[in-house]
Amino acid sequence: MQRLNKESPESTTISELCEEYRRNNSISRREFERFDVKRGLRNADGTGVMAGLTHVCNVHGYLIDDGDKVPDRGRLTYRGIDIGDIVEGCAAEGRFGFEEVVWLLIFGELPDQRQYKRMCDLLYDNRELPEYFPEDMIIKAPSRNVMNKLSRSVMALYSYDDDPEDTSLENNMRQSISLIARLPSIMAYAYQVKRRHFDRESMFFHPYEPGHCTAEAILNALRPDKQFTRAEAELLDLCMVLHAEHGGGNNSTFTTRVLTSAGTDIYSAIGAAVGSLKGYRHGGANHRVMSMMREIMDSVRDWKDEEEVEAYLEKILRGEAHDGSGLIYGVGHAIYTLSDPRAVILKGKAKSLAEEKGYSDRLGLYELVERLAPRAFLKVTGNEKVISANVDFYSGLVYEMLGIPEDLYTPMFAVSRIAGWCAHRIEELTTGGRIMRPAYRALPVKQRYVPFRERKVQ
Repeated sequence: MQRLNKESPESTTISELCEEYRRNNSISRREFERFDVKRGLRNADGTGVMAGLTHVCNVHGYLIDDGDKVPDRGRLTYRGIDIGDIVEGCAAEGRFGFEEVVWLLIFGELPDQRQYKRMCDLLYDNRELPEYFPEDMIIKAPSRNVMNKLSRSVMALYSYDDDPEDTSLENNMRQSISLIARLPSIMAYAYQVKRRHFDRESMFFHPYEPGHCTAEAILNALRPDKQFTRAEAELLDLCMVLHAEHGGGNNSTFTTRVLTSAGTDIYSAIGAAVGSLKGYRHGGANHRVMSMMREIMDSVRDWKDEEEVEAYLEKILRGEAHDGSGLIYGVGHAIYTLSDPRAVILKGKAKSLAEEKGYSDRLGLYELVERLAPRAFLKVTGNEKVISANVDFYSGLVYEMLGIPEDLYTPMFAVSRIAGWCAHRIEELTTGGRIMRPAYRALPVKQRYVPFRERKVQ
């Protein structure tokens, strides 16, 4: 049996197969321009191609004036309510916000006191995983990457559902609440098993406490002594509120809607969304931010020296530092221009915790990089595009201050965003009515069929 091998001269190597592929498969940028193909479903000015309608969320970052894209202050609204008002309203009343946002996104209006308690109770009652599920699906098959385990486990829940294929509103409502409640539990189990199997550290599983909101339940599951402060839980809850939804066009939500339009089950749709979020161009970007900032901290002698910091940012943009990509991670966004409201809110709320945890100098460096990055970008690229810090720029630092392991930065994004995914799935089921099927222009190379014996040996 011939095996694929990277090195052995006796076997077919992967590099040989790749060379075969490259010889006959390439499409130049000129071809895309010739046929006016909107790569990445983006218009020429960077705006997204209109693919649907939604009541769930609106993401605003620019204005269109006489056909030109004009930068504007970023605004994010859930069901027509500004995210800043939601955050401030919960804070003023001393209430956790994620459960309120779950209700708002799915049902379209703010919950009253009875409905809020009902949602909290529903999420608590559904947090436990099915009997033997942790042992069979997580403990016996550990993964180095928690996102991989989240996706696999979501798909596996199909087998534990008595009616997984029913796409009625009633059944999808039941499934959505169950998945929103269970995803944090899967995350906690997957992380503990990963620590034990790959990191050779002790794992622990704490029972859930009645009355804990989702953010408290997560901290309870991750802390060895189960201890955390109210301020820590509130900041984690804030992160979850800010990450819960971001319109129908972001990659993972669009993935949810595309699969839903095909009539597939919720486990297939949400499992695919998790896979999308795992990508470094989407939810995985916060890892790249942390890696970049650690390098800046190690390489810049004076974190308050603007010239030294800006010079290093220019090296990053020239591809001479960090990963060679030429990107300042966490700066710039597909929609936001002057500001990302999530980043503004998160930075403001993080300052008090930074002082308490001894992170003030580090936060100061982040703020300096945020301020200098647009200037360095213009200087190196000559591009006058207006850019600002996005939510990924500060979320990793906040998670670090909360003691959330880096393995869980993107999974935390997923356990928050599943609220939006489920809201969009339900909306697609009830209003879509047609499978999504964009077109691809074929570029065939005309060839004559050659009988097997007459083909030249390559």
